[in-house]
Amino acid sequence: MQDTYGNQVVPYETLTKDDVVIIPAFGTTLAIEEKLNTIGIPVQKYNTTCPFVEKVWNRSEQIAKKNYTVIVHGKPTHEETRATFSHAAYHTPTVVINDMKEAIALSKYIGGEKSAENFYTEFEGRFSEDFDVAKDLQRIGVVNQTTMLASDTQAIADFLKQVMTDKYHLTADNAEDRFAETRDTLCYATNDNQSAVYGLLETTADLAIVVGGYNSSNTSHLVELCEEKLPTYYITGEEKILDPNTISHFNFHTKEELTTQDFLPHKNPVKILMTSGASCPDAMVEAVIEKLASFYKVKITIPGLIDLL
Repeated sequence: MQDTYGNQVVPYETLTKDDVVIIPAFGTTLAIEEKLNTIGIPVQKYNTTCPFVEKVWNRSEQIAKKNYTVIVHGKPTHEETRATFSHAAYHTPTVVINDMKEAIALSKYIGGEKSAENFYTEFEGRFSEDFDVAKDLQRIGVVNQTTMLASDTQAIADFLKQVMTDKYHLTADNAEDRFAETRDTLCYATNDNQSAVYGLLETTADLAIVVGGYNSSNTSHLVELCEEKLPTYYITGEEKILDPNTISHFNFHTKEELTTQDFLPHKNPVKILMTSGASCPDAMVEAVIEKLASFYKVKITIPGLIDLL
């Protein structure tokens, strides 16, 4: 019904109560649920919201009841972040931050280093209705879009906790007076994949291949991790490996597909780190492995690392 950025593709006016509307794993906003209910479409009948996303919503509601403002770490235009913002903002003042840079910017308002009036321009479209900078940043808690990097969310939470500690002279005993300990809210599949890649990057490899959808947030984070150490090729499936010398792959920074020659180094053996997005079917990964295997005699040495001999 909408594209990735929330632009309407199927108008609500064309729907009837007999239509089937599926709520995706990301969940959806309360406003959209209300519109569907008004039409007479039972939103819970085909609701596939991931339980880990709902866990974030529940955590937000829990800390809202204790008068904390919710800070959502997520990509502001992402479907899940929009849904989480909607559910959190229903209960408590809420603001979305994209990364550590924005966490630092937010800290300037917590500490009074920036005028409150500037907040409404700097974070336009990111805060709940009637957000009061002077009042609503006195008690905070951090939750996240479940597909963000766990290390990034933890770093942001630690940073903001320290900001609150410095401002209010908190100790370990009374820190929760100002900062809610929400712990990690990542889904297990995302967390497992990230942990596995950290481990694989401790081994020796010549390049990395990451398999997954080009609009997948958690897959792009795996690409980021691999890029820090290795030449990395982000592909949607085995068809992107055109031949033993050529690969078509996605640059998610520039949002363009590129073609690279001689992506496999001329050496023996070649070691490839391979991983995939949380929702990428195993069959797609296996097909990539089989395609590579057709070029070489293959020996698997470590899960995720392929020796091409």
